[in-house]
Amino acid sequence: MKFSRELEAQLVHEWRDGYVDYKRLKKIIKNIKISLNSSPENSAESQSLLYGFSIADPIRSLVTRFSSEPNSQNRLQGDEENGYELDLVQSGNEEVKNFVERAEKELEKVNDFYTRMEEGFCQRGEEVLKQFQIMLEVKQVLKESRHRRPRCRAPSLGAASPGSTGALLSGINSPSPVPVGTPTKTEEAQQEQVAVVEEVIAALERNGVSFIGSARGKVKKEAKPRADVIRIDIPGTTPTLSFMNFWESLVNGLQKEGEGGNGYHLHRMKIQKAEKIIREALIELYKGLERMKKYSSLNLLAFTKIIKKFTKVTNEEEASVCFMKKVKGSHFIVSDKVLRLQDEVESLFTKHFASNDRKIARISLKPQLNKDSHAITFFAGLFTGTFVTLFSVYAILAHFCGIFTSTSTSGYVETVYPVFSTFALISLHIFLYGCNLFMWKSTRINHNFIFDFKPNTALKHRDAFLISSAFMTAVVGAMVAHLFLKYNHISSHHLDALPGILLLICLGLLVCPFNILYRETRYCFLRVVRNIVFSPLYKVLMADFFMADQLTSQIPLFRYMEFTACYFITGGLKAGSYETCNSSHQYKLLAYVISFLPYYWRAMQCIRRYMEEGYDINHMANCGKYLSAMVAAAARILYAMDPTPVRLALAIIACSGATLYQLYWDFVKDWGLMNPKSKNFFLRDQLILKKRSIYYVSMGLNVLLRLAWIESVMKINLGPVEHRLVDFTLASLEIIRRGHWNYYRLENEHLNNVGKFRTMKNIPLPFREMDSD
Repeated sequence: MKFSRELEAQLVHEWRDGYVDYKRLKKIIKNIKISLNSSPENSAESQSLLYGFSIADPIRSLVTRFSSEPNSQNRLQGDEENGYELDLVQSGNEEVKNFVERAEKELEKVNDFYTRMEEGFCQRGEEVLKQFQIMLEVKQVLKESRHRRPRCRAPSLGAASPGSTGALLSGINSPSPVPVGTPTKTEEAQQEQVAVVEEVIAALERNGVSFIGSARGKVKKEAKPRADVIRIDIPGTTPTLSFMNFWESLVNGLQKEGEGGNGYHLHRMKIQKAEKIIREALIELYKGLERMKKYSSLNLLAFTKIIKKFTKVTNEEEASVCFMKKVKGSHFIVSDKVLRLQDEVESLFTKHFASNDRKIARISLKPQLNKDSHAITFFAGLFTGTFVTLFSVYAILAHFCGIFTSTSTSGYVETVYPVFSTFALISLHIFLYGCNLFMWKSTRINHNFIFDFKPNTALKHRDAFLISSAFMTAVVGAMVAHLFLKYNHISSHHLDALPGILLLICLGLLVCPFNILYRETRYCFLRVVRNIVFSPLYKVLMADFFMADQLTSQIPLFRYMEFTACYFITGGLKAGSYETCNSSHQYKLLAYVISFLPYYWRAMQCIRRYMEEGYDINHMANCGKYLSAMVAAAARILYAMDPTPVRLALAIIACSGATLYQLYWDFVKDWGLMNPKSKNFFLRDQLILKKRSIYYVSMGLNVLLRLAWIESVMKINLGPVEHRLVDFTLASLEIIRRGHWNYYRLENEHLNNVGKFRTMKNIPLPFREMDSD
């Protein structure tokens, strides 16, 4: 493999602008070679290349060597004193000078980038290690206090809040369910409690911080108040944490106003959460330091390779040696700050989070990526072939049975077909997600970092293809069996059992607690769906709103799921009639609610992000997009209920406005395109795909697929069979549009990370310093 490809494969993509531009230097060397070959008078070496060797060449080279050796040594010594400037080249070739200047600039760029990133990591390391030390000292003091007085336990917040088992900081005064000021302890217990509080505060003050409203501060009233105070700040990412923060603020406010309040209350869950956050911060810091080491070694190797090529072409050995000495003496090579900080982080993590087991610590700090298994590829191909075969069999049976003809009875298409369509749409979405994973990997888009997935357990494209092919094989197999039994006059009881068995198997596999069949992925999916359903109670992460966007394209799937639930609950299909699930008022009302739910969830996420991310007006504008989609859906529903010309006009106006809104947001905000000042006409300056025409075609395709709503207001006269097939086709096209949209959405997000050199999560630390009131 050529080194340029090896460098491209190993570099940290978000830092690619900070690496040495190996391809550019290599191109200059090619120009030098062409220039030397075309200008034989530039050097004796070029004459030799063009006209062969002369008998006098050895004598001439010896004379030149001995005559230039003293001067070159003096220049070399002077250059060593002045920083090894690469000015020893004796060639007057312009391309050689261009290479020298470019190499110096590249070295300066690498040094500056490394210095800047090193300062950032060292500053982050100081913050994390300081918080780690605070946590250790607080835990040590509390441990000693529990051993000293095992029977003395103060009432805690856990007695008044659900899900709590008592405060870990039992020595710090905690509120009791009785009113403030009511005597609940003896004087001796109170004095003992204050002593423990003073020990905790003393431990914190050794790190330059102190608790708000602490007992120690009240005892020393005459002392000058400190300007730096601290409190544990846990983000309310879940309803439980939000309630805990609210309750703690309320309790501390009451204690501050009450006469008997002499401490700052801390909840046990808050201490545990703080410890977990610091652990994650140490892991992320270690990964970042590991990337810095890799950055340094790759750039050194790149300079070594390119200077070797330069020497081979120009024979400027002295200049090359001088420059390589300068490279090896550069800051990004000689600095050991990163190594020392990494060793310290690894040592602390091993001691306190891995029970002094280095192997266990390495598993967390350096997780090994799972190797691609040939078995996954084999079974994906096997299930794909089986699916194609079964689908062919199903098409032949359906043709002979005449179930898709206009003259056939509509019972099968109106009842069983929606049930199987549910599984088919899910499988299609999984297949397109596998295509997204393949394209993201091919174009080096770091989707695992963007979604905050663990690289060693994240789903790969082969895994997605395996799941999709296996799922569709089971679905089509069930469809073939159902059709075969139906037209061979088998008992209807067995017919109804097939879709139900398939549904139960899928639900059982989804919630299976055993560590089989991608448990990490399944549970991650369930967590994300929970966060979406209970929006805006949970903090909105990239994976949450990305999945919510997927659900806005799966509204037909939700309607199929509604029918499937009605199918099994009411038993309407068993009697051969489907009017039960189509004619009831409750069913129609639920169908309307389902049409709004995905847009409602997404709008709630936008409002939550607006409040959490500095009241950015872009989030409210994004919320308006989903509100316009809800208005358009309502207009189409009203027109479907009563197709009058006025309602038709309202539906067209609402749908057209929502479509224009969505297209603008797709192209400008989500994809980052339509920039009139871009060097790429109406695209953006940075493009990952090499051919610009692909972006223009994708934009046109997105516009075309966004107009699928026209069919729903045209009221084309179709039979029940054709109507179901058209609905399924349109639902499939919307899922295809979403899969196509996914790639460009993540490409834009990735380029934003590249522009800001973001390679690790920004984890907010729990112990937050703030000015005292």
